[in-house]
Amino acid sequence: MSSSSLRRTTAADALSVSIRDLSRSFGDRHVLRAVDLEITAGEIVALIGPSGCGKSTLLRHIGGLDSPSGGAIDIGGEPVVGLDARSAVAFQEPRLLPWRSITRNVEVGLPRGKRKGDDRGRVAGLLELVKLTESAHLRPREISGGMAQRVSLARALARRPGVLLLDEPFGALDALTRLAMQDLLLELHAAEPATIVIVTHDVDEALYLADRVILLGSPKGQPAAEPASILSTVSVPGVRPRDRGSSDLAELRVELLDGLGVPTHHLSTH
Repeated sequence: MSSSSLRRTTAADALSVSIRDLSRSFGDRHVLRAVDLEITAGEIVALIGPSGCGKSTLLRHIGGLDSPSGGAIDIGGEPVVGLDARSAVAFQEPRLLPWRSITRNVEVGLPRGKRKGDDRGRVAGLLELVKLTESAHLRPREISGGMAQRVSLARALARRPGVLLLDEPFGALDALTRLAMQDLLLELHAAEPATIVIVTHDVDEALYLADRVILLGSPKGQPAAEPASILSTVSVPGVRPRDRGSSDLAELRVELLDGLGVPTHHLSTH
C-alpha cells in the first residue's frame, strides 16, 4: 500500500484543540496558570520553554493523561474528560515491548478490538510510511534508536488520531538522525495530517517543523518557580520543508532565544 493510498483511505480528520484558562497545581506547587491557546485543525505547534516550566504537563492535559486544576480543553469542539482516544502520544523514549516484533509493537496502537490481525493493511501501510517494511520482523534490541523512534511514531498513528502529541520525540537521537527524523515527521504529517503539538528544547527544530512556536515560562522579573503561562507566540513564515539556513528563521531564532533568556549578542542573522 502506497503512502498516497494510505492517506486517501485511512487517515482521520485532523482536529482542533482549544485550551481555555488552564491551570495546574500539585499541592502548593503551581505549574501552569491562565493558559489560553487555540490550535487549528492540521496545524503543527511547537511548545518551548525552560526545563520544568510545564510543557510536558500541558501536553499531557491535551491527551487527557492529567486533569487540570482549573480551566478546560476541547478537541474538535468536544471536551477532554480523562484519557482521550482522539489523541495519541509519542515520548522521548520509544517504550517498545522488547518481546514483540516491530509489527506487533505497532499493532499495540490500534484501537481496541483491532489487535487480532484484522487491520494488517493499516499496520503494513504505516511501516511502509516510516520506511520499516524490511525490518518488520525484527525486535527492538535489533534496531537502532532512530528506527525505534519511527516504530513509536507508527504506533501512535495506528489509531488514526486527530491530534498527535510528541514529547521531545527526537531528544535522545544523534544530530544527523534527529534531522532525518524531523523530515520524516513532515512526510508523516503530509500523509496523515493530524494536528501536531510537539514539545522540544531545540529552537531550530521548532522553527523548522512548526506553523507556530509557543514560548512558555514565567514573566521576566518573576522567580522561575512562578507558574508558567504563554509568554509569546511566533508565527513561522514559509512553506514546509523550510530552508534551515533561511535568514527569516535566523531572526526568529534570536527572538526565541532572547525570550528563553539565552544571550544572543554573538549570533548573526545574516
